[in-house]
Amino acid sequence: MSLNLADLFEAAADTVPERTAIVCGDERLTYAELDAASNRLAHHLADEGIGPGDHVGMYMRNSIEFVEALLACLKVRAVPINVNYRYVDAELAYLFSNAEMVAVVADGEFAATTAAVLPQAPTVRHVVTIGDTGDVEWGDVTAVDFHAAVAAQSGARDFPERSADDLFIVYTGGTTGMPKGVMWRQEDFFHAALSGGNPFGDPYDGTEALAAAVPHIPPMTWVLTAPLIHGAALYSVFTAFCLGATHALMPRFDAEEALRIVERERATTLTVVGDAMARPVADVITQRGSDFDLSSLLVVSSGGALFSLSVREQLVAEMPGLTVRDGFGASESGVDGNLEIGADGLMRIAAKPNVRVLDENRRPVAPGSDEIGYIARSGNVPLGYWGDAEKTAATFPVVDGVRTAVLGDMGRVEADGRIVLLGRGSTCINTGGEKVYPEEVEMAIKSHPAVLDALVAGIDDERYGQRVGAVVQARDGFDLPELDELIAHVSTQVARYKAPRSMVAVDAIVRSPAGKADYRWAKATLQEQAAAL
Repeated sequence: MSLNLADLFEAAADTVPERTAIVCGDERLTYAELDAASNRLAHHLADEGIGPGDHVGMYMRNSIEFVEALLACLKVRAVPINVNYRYVDAELAYLFSNAEMVAVVADGEFAATTAAVLPQAPTVRHVVTIGDTGDVEWGDVTAVDFHAAVAAQSGARDFPERSADDLFIVYTGGTTGMPKGVMWRQEDFFHAALSGGNPFGDPYDGTEALAAAVPHIPPMTWVLTAPLIHGAALYSVFTAFCLGATHALMPRFDAEEALRIVERERATTLTVVGDAMARPVADVITQRGSDFDLSSLLVVSSGGALFSLSVREQLVAEMPGLTVRDGFGASESGVDGNLEIGADGLMRIAAKPNVRVLDENRRPVAPGSDEIGYIARSGNVPLGYWGDAEKTAATFPVVDGVRTAVLGDMGRVEADGRIVLLGRGSTCINTGGEKVYPEEVEMAIKSHPAVLDALVAGIDDERYGQRVGAVVQARDGFDLPELDELIAHVSTQVARYKAPRSMVAVDAIVRSPAGKADYRWAKATLQEQAAAL
């Protein structure tokens, strides 16, 4: 069989059927049970005429049903579409329409919102809901309860042959513009986003290799704190399936609950999204670590947002021997490497043949030079953005005859080939001709003991064009430093011109459900303060 996500899951389910696949709250399903449950929903979708190439929205919080729906779509060769549940009506209407969805699987709490945007999404003809929907009117669209839909269906696996060319689409963005649907061939997704199904060794070359390996991989449990509407969370779940591992899901993030799940499930890995989740976890361990048995925990891993050095150090200080892993990548490229922070405070990823830095002419930047360029990945990369040829051409050009994903992240190449990460080019601040990358300054700000989280953005300035500003959230029980104190602290780690000249204290930093920074909000907050002065 080909490198198709549904085929790979089924190979694992046939090999380790009695292992637990998914845990969420008090519910848990073995691989065999999850396979049968997703087969039943797949049959319902097929009965509704949903099949190869059809797009189905996943408008849910983390749940067992989310995973069943995800697999059900793949089994009938439909394309699951992740829907950010924090989007407002205009964003949802755009996404439903842009993705050309034919069906939506939605939590009951989102039923009214779903119904409200359907008039602007004429391709949607069927809705499956989970839980109480209230008095929602669906008009001409058919709607059915999830559990009623599957109750009379067969759990048998009797679906047509699938292909490695079947699409898997991950919608990304929303904080810097309307979301874009990244189109992956499933074989490319397997190699780039799932590390070939085997992050501990050589990639699998097919389902037979996976089936031969999985029984010999010790059972392990990963706790996933991030929502499955986020690409990095999807990477984690499918990688776990390729290892016969267990995933414990959290419908909503809570630091104490995450540690209780680690204790209860004897989890080996806790997956978070950057400091927004890791720092609260680290603080609970610092304050009340003895309340939890965390002896099984070996790894704290992040994807989609970066750890600061201070959080890394806090976690390792509290749990000596813990591995803190920071995955660097994007929805447009998969997992490109593990990030390390050096004693000099710089962020680096190891050299890889298929990850390079390209200049504006799409030529490789010379190692050891000070030239800054765009980080790019070649080989197993997406086909492009759904329905957007212009942005596809800009982000996924053919370079030297090879399809390439050119990311918005900037970097330079050291003499030994390692790539120094500088930050997103779109958020770079030009202050008097000097370039400042927000992530570097945010790292320095968050190393202050009173700071929980921070975002940095440029503010209009008559003299310098832009000046550096910071929106800062205090840790519980701490008072934020005055601006002069913060400047002095930051200047011990980065050049003084990079230190913020304005600071706004907020109760909470605005981020996406997956922890991604909302720089539009940060810039607007800083500009509002500047206008008031």
